Amino acid sequence: MSERSPVDATAGTADRSAIDRELAVLCDRFSSELGARVAEAVRYALLGGGKRLRGLLLLAGYRAAGGTRDASGLAASVEVVHAYSLIHDDLPCMDDDDLRRGRPTAHRAFGVRTATVAGVAMVPVAALAAYDAARALGLESRDAAAIVRELLRAAGAGGMIGGQLLDLDAEGGEPTLAELERIHRGKTGALIRASMVIGGMAARSPVARLAALAEYGECIGLAFQIADDVLDLTASTDRLGKTAGRDLDLAKGTYPRLLGLSGAERRATELVAQACIALRREGLLSDELEALAHFVVERAS
Repeated sequence: MSERSPVDATAGTADRSAIDRELAVLCDRFSSELGARVAEAVRYALLGGGKRLRGLLLLAGYRAAGGTRDASGLAASVEVVHAYSLIHDDLPCMDDDDLRRGRPTAHRAFGVRTATVAGVAMVPVAALAAYDAARALGLESRDAAAIVRELLRAAGAGGMIGGQLLDLDAEGGEPTLAELERIHRGKTGALIRASMVIGGMAARSPVARLAALAEYGECIGLAFQIADDVLDLTASTDRLGKTAGRDLDLAKGTYPRLLGLSGAERRATELVAQACIALRREGLLSDELEALAHFVVERAS
């Protein structure tokens, strides 16, 4: 797979910088409430790099839906949830990994207890950040609350957490394609889908447009996971910034294992096409969102 920039270089750099600034503000805002050690672990997790894909998608979706204000605070709230999920995903009781974004995982750097507490603490931080950011965009309190519900629903038992549990339960088994996609619609796809929907909600989109943004997000979420599965087999640890070959070590069900490498890549390409068609139907397919869709499957890490 060749890698392209996730969006136009200028817009992408500006969006990433804006999201990073908002994350730094959140770290400063809540540091005294979290306590020094937990606050340090939260800062380590939030400001340690990463693609900021979910935040970039939210901003691109917001703009495509007609939003014109600075929604980077809202994008940061989604990235907080994602960073929390990575802390817990790496814990010894979960995937037990040592490397994330090219650095020791949070529990290796701070200990299991501190990392676990830091992850839990990041959930209310994300909820408060999302509510405040939505209100700053001029949304009414009920609409801001609806955005928080969307974010937490994606993170909960019907989304990311539920998908993670299904993934753990499936280790060593032989899941079907339908079962595999059910896992990853939750574990990976739910937050990506929510990023798109929240962007649309912030722009006050009608139901039909929200449905198109949701379909794009769901397809891109699955395509992202397929690319991750492929890269786990084909890329190096140095390139990935995390331990390569970990899926094999844990006997996880993966798309290449089920479909073969070429079949997995073909499925990812089909999902990207479906995502773009969904947006095109509602007049929402911007160059930015099309570029992000292709980046998801063409990235090298």
